[in-house]
Amino acid sequence: MIFRRLALPLALALISTTALAQTPIDPLDARDARRLDRMEQVMRELRAIVFQGRDSGKPVVIQPAETDYQLQELTRRLGELEQSLTRMTGDLESATRDGELARRENEALKGQIKSLSDKIAAFETRAAAAEIPVDAGLPAPELSGAPPTQTATETFNQARQLMLSGDYDGAEAGFRAYVARYGDSLKAPEARYWLGKTLSARAAHAEAAGAYIGAIRGWPATPWAPDAVVELARALIQIKKPADACQTLAEFSRRYPKAPPAVQGRAAAARSQAKCAA
Repeated sequence: MIFRRLALPLALALISTTALAQTPIDPLDARDARRLDRMEQVMRELRAIVFQGRDSGKPVVIQPAETDYQLQELTRRLGELEQSLTRMTGDLESATRDGELARRENEALKGQIKSLSDKIAAFETRAAAAEIPVDAGLPAPELSGAPPTQTATETFNQARQLMLSGDYDGAEAGFRAYVARYGDSLKAPEARYWLGKTLSARAAHAEAAGAYIGAIRGWPATPWAPDAVVELARALIQIKKPADACQTLAEFSRRYPKAPPAVQGRAAAARSQAKCAA
């Protein structure tokens, strides 16, 4: 059907072309001649397409040019690629900055840890120079003789009960015995803390300061640790060491910012008593 519809127009075109070809051409009209040759070439190509379609039985389909669309699509994809590269470059720069920041923070943290370690060492040195012995007044561990009749837990609990009942002398003896026998146990720092409490109760402030220093060595994160630091500051005030007391209270604020309100209140009172700088 397609061939029949195209056959008549093609035939007329061929006749017209042939007639034009037989007409003498003015030598001066070379451009028209070239234009005519191109038209004849196009007609020959069109006729070949038509006959090819007739012989194959397939319809003749003339595809539109897709060059502009392909160029637009290529431009779009290049734009997306540029955007992806830009994002990747930004992510890489951000990761580099984060890594550098983390390195600087790590170096700063190392410096702070070293500074705090130096402060603790200096404080212990000053405590020794001021004749505040850590574990002051504790008897030497038993190296011989009959073994204790109580376990570590029983000794600790009995001393604690004596203290709660108001028997500070009995509690002091019990905690001294515990530290002497079980000075390397997990409960030993707490036993030193309670021993310091009994010593403070009878105004043995120098010995109490030594007990508190032994209790808070390593700055433990325990419920009693903030109170032990404040009690150490108060003992230092009593033995005329206000500068050391202020340094201790400064460490208290840094180490235990979430201490109970009652403990923070006593710390504030101790700062005022020691006339610490704001």
